[in-house]
Amino acid sequence: MKDIHIKTKEEIEIMHEAGRKLSRVKKGLKKAVAVGVSAIDIEDLAMKLIDEEDSEPSFTKVEDYQWATCININDGVVHGIPKKEMIFKENDVVSVDVGLYYKGFHSDTSFSVYLGKDPALKEFLRLGRETLDKAISQARIGNKVEDISRAMVDGLREGHANPIKSLVGHGIGRELHEGPMVPCYVSGSDDEAVQLVEGLVLAIEIMYTQGKPGIKLDSDGWTLATRDGKISALFEETVAITADGPLVLTK
Repeated sequence: MKDIHIKTKEEIEIMHEAGRKLSRVKKGLKKAVAVGVSAIDIEDLAMKLIDEEDSEPSFTKVEDYQWATCININDGVVHGIPKKEMIFKENDVVSVDVGLYYKGFHSDTSFSVYLGKDPALKEFLRLGRETLDKAISQARIGNKVEDISRAMVDGLREGHANPIKSLVGHGIGRELHEGPMVPCYVSGSDDEAVQLVEGLVLAIEIMYTQGKPGIKLDSDGWTLATRDGKISALFEETVAITADGPLVLTK
């Protein structure tokens, strides 16, 4: 288990400021995702918007990764390198993960967009967003990480979708990835038994698929995609545990 770091109220205020900056970046990126746009267009825009927020990209601080975003389409789940040859087409599901570093703290958020009119895929994305909201509602003092994970499992099951079992959300703060891990399913791990306390900040992320939860690594050494080629999506927010309940920093 990675080290768990509890934040002071002053540190959470800084992280909230960082989260608001990242929220503005996210909104700008989401508006730009469209048919005919390339992944590198979104990457370039992310770099520009983060710089305009007097901040730095979080992901470029990850060893051997040099981009501000991770971008995936359709069966791509996470960690996709934003390539110029990845051009968004009609009926694509485009997922964008982006992080921002400000005054010594990271914030992290993800979203998925469907570029089409299929009601089933629109419902698939609505399911993920609403299930993440249900999971965030469990991020309260006295609960455990397991309560967050169980909310994701239960919500996805209702929509006949499956969580990706080998990927997790995480604690976040001065490091992009801190403890505890926040799985999208319940396995009985030590991280799931962690008690939620005031000052804990989590990047709660739902990663899910229409098919089976198995994933494979692409030849680029980064992109993780569903093994069966089924559509996947993800949504993520950075959330602080406070005395007043969950505070979404990146909304």
